[in-house]
Amino acid sequence: MKLIFPNGEHEPVTLGEGITAIGTAAECLIVLAAPGIALRHAEVHLRNGQALVRVPDPRNVVVLNGRQVTSDTALKPGDLLLFAKVGCQVMAAPEKPAPAPAPKPAAGNDENDGRTRVRQALPKFMLRGVSGSTFGKTYALVGTMTIGRQQDCDISLPGDEISRHHARIQVLPDGVMVEDMGSANGTFINDKRVHSGVIKPGEELRLDTVRFLLMSPGMDTSKPAPAPAPPAAPEKSGPGAGVWIAIAVVLLALAAGAAKFAGLF
Repeated sequence: MKLIFPNGEHEPVTLGEGITAIGTAAECLIVLAAPGIALRHAEVHLRNGQALVRVPDPRNVVVLNGRQVTSDTALKPGDLLLFAKVGCQVMAAPEKPAPAPAPKPAAGNDENDGRTRVRQALPKFMLRGVSGSTFGKTYALVGTMTIGRQQDCDISLPGDEISRHHARIQVLPDGVMVEDMGSANGTFINDKRVHSGVIKPGEELRLDTVRFLLMSPGMDTSKPAPAPAPPAAPEKSGPGAGVWIAIAVVLLALAAGAAKFAGLF
């Protein structure tokens, strides 16, 4: 079995029996120097011709055929893998010398180019957990998916506060449509309970107390979101009408007193 990197991030690798480490660390067999790649980002285990991919840290984004890898998952020839933004194809290792490579197709006729297919598999949006048991975990969003407590959900979340089938999400060109599926404890976008609504990158999705941040590739999450600007102070104005009336009364009283005093002499 081989891993082919059609965008040229690494030369093709024939997997051997045992563990093949993938990451930025020098001891990894496949070193990928790219944004979002961890020191030991993923491992491919090969035993008796059977391969599986393992993610040592749930914060490491690994996507297999458009779905986030959260547990040991079997690999087969033809699969598409993404390590953060680096794509590769799983190929069967040839048992005889490979024929000479075919000439590259013309620039305008690349519909079947494997490189194009890998780029299309890159998830447009991801959910990153920011509370509870999901803190630090990321979930790639592709097409239409369900979130809930049941194992048959695309994103399965533990916790009694999550309904069996809590919400349905659908990826749109500029955001993600969220639809509550009759959950007991509600679905919220930026702390506003909704039956359905669209969430944009940088906004928060909350299922009862479980909170997520919607992210897009390349989005910088190392800096906290800026605090909202304080409301502008009202413009200072001169004394009100009541002040001027009080001043006028005092002046009139002084004038009357002065006239009275002058009349005594």
